[in-house]
Amino acid sequence: MATSESSSKSTCASGQGAGSTSSVAHSLCFRAAQWRVLLLVMFCYLFFYTGRQNFGFAARGMQEELGLSATAIGLFSAMLLVGYGLGQAINGNLADIYGARRMVTIGAYLSFALNWCVSFIRPFPLAVACWGANGLAQSTAWPALSRVLANWWPREERGKAIGFYLLAAGFSSTLTFLLCIFVIRALDWRWVFRLPVTLLLLGATVFLLFARNRPEDAGFAPLPPEPADAPSAAGSETSLERYARVLRNRPFQLACLSIGCESIARYGLLNWVPVHFLGPNWRENAAGVWVTMALPLGMAAGALTAGLLADRWFPERRSRVVLFFLAGAAVTSLLLAVVSTSNPVAGIVLLAVTGFLVYGPQASYWALCPALVGRERAGTATGLMDAGAYGFAALGQVVIGRAIDASQSTASAFLVIAATCVVGAITIVPVKK
Repeated sequence: MATSESSSKSTCASGQGAGSTSSVAHSLCFRAAQWRVLLLVMFCYLFFYTGRQNFGFAARGMQEELGLSATAIGLFSAMLLVGYGLGQAINGNLADIYGARRMVTIGAYLSFALNWCVSFIRPFPLAVACWGANGLAQSTAWPALSRVLANWWPREERGKAIGFYLLAAGFSSTLTFLLCIFVIRALDWRWVFRLPVTLLLLGATVFLLFARNRPEDAGFAPLPPEPADAPSAAGSETSLERYARVLRNRPFQLACLSIGCESIARYGLLNWVPVHFLGPNWRENAAGVWVTMALPLGMAAGALTAGLLADRWFPERRSRVVLFFLAGAAVTSLLLAVVSTSNPVAGIVLLAVTGFLVYGPQASYWALCPALVGRERAGTATGLMDAGAYGFAALGQVVIGRAIDASQSTASAFLVIAATCVVGAITIVPVKK
């Protein structure tokens, strides 16, 4: 593979100044390299959710064995989100400095180890601490891989690239749900933390070996400057200056508030849909297990569709896509609250549509980061945005848990989700570009 890559690089480099034919060859080489990097990013992130979205399928078993309330389960889930959010604020900036290959590999191997630790620990407080640390490890990937895409894909195609990236994330949820279904039906709940996460090592290792952080690392020229770029300033900024410039950006602040609300809805669905549809007889409820698969499949479709839609129709007003999708998600979430879990057809349809609408805006949020603050600060902005998103999501899990304890009904989760979708739709409206 190394020999092939070196040959490809030398072929592309030799054609850079040799006339129009060579120029076309070089362009084709770069295009191939763009897609190769995108596919490697997708392959890597395809397995990342096996290390954190597995918890929903262990929740019932953990609750029964350890005698926990729904609020305690919500706290356990929230600790991962708190760790993830804190890690994003740090790791986004580190990704701008050290690059994705190093950051992603370290995080993946740590997450694997911490998942196994959680599976063996019996004292609940210690398990909570390890799950929070797993959030820190998981947070190394998203901003680093987003920065790679910002380096390789120009603004006019970035929504498409991020849409494919989010497609991989959506299928990561699907893969995680599918693996956890097979594990929980055959083994103890602790194995949910042990078996699916082994694939995370494969994805990170392949990315480390074959991906490149920037076009320059593969022998190509960097992408042309973009309107929001300030290379002379951003290239010499200290970390503190980079944080300050991003945080002072008013449209960026509003986008962070909106994605925070969207994240409450997203993780509310991912963590509580299995609990709601599996019910108290979760081991025997085969139909409920397969109904839950509709959610990540809908999310995967929404991620790619919304990214392409934004590039095609709203390249300068990506907030419109967020507004339309979250408004629709509020309606379908309310319907989920009233539809009986004994109606699998309605459950499948509503979960697929809700997943599609809740996860679809993600492509627009992440494309806004380099557009609002410049590519040189894209990792920092992505990390800060994701930090805020997961801070909101953590708070939302506790609120949902309390709502379920108070009402004695898991349907209360969908009422909270619907309310946050409405707020997220309203707050994104002032963000023009």
